[in-house]
Amino acid sequence: MESVKVIDNQSIFSSKEFIAMSNKLEILKEYQEAASKLDQLKSKEAAVCRSQQNAGDGTVVIKPQFGNEMNQLNEKCVQLNMILEAMDVAED
Repeated sequence: MESVKVIDNQSIFSSKEFIAMSNKLEILKEYQEAASKLDQLKSKEAAVCRSQQNAGDGTVVIKPQFGNEMNQLNEKCVQLNMILEAMDVAED
């Protein structure tokens, strides 16, 4: 017989459902952390571009400082988002 977990004294989940929900929350947290870090790097990159524009003759040469890290984080976000979407579809 499958074990049962009680959450908040109201909802009852089978162990498979509980594990799936736990995994989804962990993946969602990881996605949010990666997206937040990506946004921070984009802001830093934009700040550098603005400072170059204000200091120069109007011509801005963009030299990505965080390009590799931003690409990796972007790819991670895409992959995690696909996993979350697949989990949503599987729940239906």
